[in-house]
Amino acid sequence: MAGEIALRAADEAGVVRVTLRHDGRLNAMTRAMWRELRTVFERIQRSADARCVLVEGAGEAFCAGGDISEYPAFRFDAARLRAFHEVEVWGGLSAMLACDAPIVVAIRGACMGAGVEIACCGDIRLAEEGARFGAPIARLGFPMAPREAALVASRVGDATARQMLLAAATFDARALHAGGFLSEVLAPQALGERAEKTARHIAALAPQAARMNKRTLRAISEQNTAPALAGQAQAAMVSGMEDAYAYADSSEHREGIEAFLAKRRPRF
Repeated sequence: MAGEIALRAADEAGVVRVTLRHDGRLNAMTRAMWRELRTVFERIQRSADARCVLVEGAGEAFCAGGDISEYPAFRFDAARLRAFHEVEVWGGLSAMLACDAPIVVAIRGACMGAGVEIACCGDIRLAEEGARFGAPIARLGFPMAPREAALVASRVGDATARQMLLAAATFDARALHAGGFLSEVLAPQALGERAEKTARHIAALAPQAARMNKRTLRAISEQNTAPALAGQAQAAMVSGMEDAYAYADSSEHREGIEAFLAKRRPRF
């Protein structure tokens, strides 16, 4: 199975289910799945029946990251790499961020890289005790794209983001709960029931108020980040975005991905 973003239409309570599914790959995101994520959330945004969205991974993982088996086909060309991050990945994430219906994310098992980014787009994040979080792409020889890094840092906090990206650190659920990223940490057998109950509780509340609250919170978030992007800081970020994908054909980038696919230690 190539992977899919499964959408179950709103039930009688108004809860919509979105399931990340990629059997045998711990729900790793393919390029097609990123495009599908955007389509799914644009559809939810247009639905008057969607009162709350419950996002989860199929099986025993949330999402282990990107499907690295696809990477050699496009990542070593700067233009194609830019299109992947700025159109496909950011298209999916921005559609989630623009969704006015509240989003509850239920996380079990691996939540790495792309999984962390997707979880960052939720409003309420619940996780089982055994969940693990990180973005250890430094081991693969490439950085996180600028917009994605800004999103992650804004949700997990600067210190945690730096550990994830610079030290390839991974964290357990308790650590991210203490840092405010997770709303609750539950026993594995309790996660599904709690996520369902939370989504149904939200769906039973006033839907117009929920959507208006999300728009207000989105505006506040954008307002709070605007000063940090003023003047020289904004110019530096724009410059960084222009050069952000120049590493595409670098030997380090190739070595990281080739080593992972060959199941050997990279030689940087």
